[in-house]
Amino acid sequence: MTTHYKTRAFVFKKSDRNEADRIFSVFTSDFGRLDIFAKAIRKSASKLRGGIDIFFLSEIEFIQGKSRKTLTDATTIEKFNSVPQSPEKFLTANRIGDILDNFIKGEEKDKDIFNLVNETFVKLNDCNLPIKNYQLLYYYFLWNSLSLLGYRPEVEKCNVCHEKLNPYGVYFSDKIGGSICKKCLGHDAQAQKINSDIVKILRIIFKKDWQILAKLKIEPSSKKLLKEVSNGYYSYILSSHSFKNNFRVGAEVI
Repeated sequence: MTTHYKTRAFVFKKSDRNEADRIFSVFTSDFGRLDIFAKAIRKSASKLRGGIDIFFLSEIEFIQGKSRKTLTDATTIEKFNSVPQSPEKFLTANRIGDILDNFIKGEEKDKDIFNLVNETFVKLNDCNLPIKNYQLLYYYFLWNSLSLLGYRPEVEKCNVCHEKLNPYGVYFSDKIGGSICKKCLGHDAQAQKINSDIVKILRIIFKKDWQILAKLKIEPSSKKLLKEVSNGYYSYILSSHSFKNNFRVGAEVI
């Protein structure tokens, strides 16, 4: 007897197969990441195509075969309609999808990741979200997902001597895993000098205080520094832990 499984699923990637088939990479509330085969879904007569697509939150049903999971039903829960209508939002969504694709490899339930994905897309879908905050929302998702996966950097104190940080002499070390002070710089000569704004932003992100974060006035120099630190740490974690040999860090939103 074939067993049918039902779960809520967020679609973060899709790829076409053969003439009319498609594979959806989804993060589910009950099983973690799944790669679901949707037979003939690209045909106009398919009963499945209206219920699932990229960046949809859907309720899906599937069966487990010998070598793959096959979609049998899909009902839309949320389409996040404003995301595909804005090129900038769609690019941000794709960058978030890259994070999920790069880091989430196995079928392991993670309620916190699922909730973070949903929370982030609700915010991104908000028609009142200023364009200047799209990139900030991407960083919000990146750093909080790294934290949930066990790669949260230290930003409260020096990660070597554990003393309080001096705002005029603070560095960020990918290798050591967070902030270090000037006197501990010998532990990582490649550490990047940052300023107190970056420390403040990361602390707010880890507190998940989006209302405060969204209202911050960030100087252009600090925006550039945040980009460098974020992309640098993202790349370091991926390369050093071999999540994916050919990963890509998404292009800048703005």
